[in-house]
Amino acid sequence: MFSLRAVGRGLRQASCPAHVVRRGLATTAVDATDVAQARKYCLNQLRHGDYEAYLIRHFMPRSSQDAYDALRTLNLELARLPETVSNPTIGRFRIQFWRDSVNNTFAGNPPREPISILLHSAITGLTARAGGGGASSLKFWLLRLIDTREKHMENKPFVSLAGLEDYAENTYATLMYMTLAAMPLRSVHMDHLASHIGKACGIAATLRGIPVLATPSRPVQGPMGFSVGNTRSPALLLPLDVMAEAGLKEEDVFRRGPSAEGLQDAVFQVATRANDHLITAREMLKNLQSGKEPGHDYEHQEEPEHMYSSTLHGGEDTRSDIQRGFSVLLEATAAGDYLRRLESANFDPFRVKAGWNLAWRLWRAQKRHEI
Repeated sequence: MFSLRAVGRGLRQASCPAHVVRRGLATTAVDATDVAQARKYCLNQLRHGDYEAYLIRHFMPRSSQDAYDALRTLNLELARLPETVSNPTIGRFRIQFWRDSVNNTFAGNPPREPISILLHSAITGLTARAGGGGASSLKFWLLRLIDTREKHMENKPFVSLAGLEDYAENTYATLMYMTLAAMPLRSVHMDHLASHIGKACGIAATLRGIPVLATPSRPVQGPMGFSVGNTRSPALLLPLDVMAEAGLKEEDVFRRGPSAEGLQDAVFQVATRANDHLITAREMLKNLQSGKEPGHDYEHQEEPEHMYSSTLHGGEDTRSDIQRGFSVLLEATAAGDYLRRLESANFDPFRVKAGWNLAWRLWRAQKRHEI
């Protein structure tokens, strides 16, 4: 039986939505009814496709809930593309649609499409509250997310565990940076926490997706009832260096599933790295809450998008930032919940049981300000 505790500091399943038919990027003025319908659509997508995000959004400040809902629903759309298009070229056309939609939405001309309408409403509110700085940061992070999703459209394995961490930084950590920008909350310490937690979330999402992606998709039926092929080929996104060390072969997983030799060893090693990031974030949070320095350097601190002239290190300002933006850090609780269930299944992702008390865990974490 493996154990994450024994090593110390050693995904998301989603189905394609029944989306509205989009005719180009035609735009028109939106009103309160449009926003309400867009909000309803996004909430429904999250409830059925990303239930963790659906729960966490209830802990967000009301002023940033629309932004959170729109961003997470867009992430869900992008994450689904490799599984729901017949080839990468079509997926890239869809990616370009979203890139154009984002640019038009931030220019004040959102397409008649629910995610863009809700995002436009959130941007308008953010600009009214805090000027254009928050919206500018939001656009930067959102385009980076889209670019990263396009880069990984073909569901190829990561070359290394470090490569998987980079992917998680540019997707799940970036989603958290966007949420902070939507509040707006400009804090290098909060970004630092988000980086560790986002990496844990991205790694956990990759592990969570193994049973889905490694199983061949159902054949597409032609008009006469004959099979005309699958929408995608099976994929295993575990890092190649970890698979080589564990003696795990892709074909074994595709053919034998959980019985593939080396699968649990590889999953254990990858899950340990996710757990390490959560341990680091928890220790850092305790240090900051007690008025101390984080305890280690932030690798992205010198990047321009993380440099805030108004940010002070330590003291009451940092504690105030943590209190105001703590709901963003609840992503750590969701990732930790999955890793615990994975450990209980002896690191066999095919046998992870569904969680039932995440809502309570999130409430307790928010109440105690612990992750």
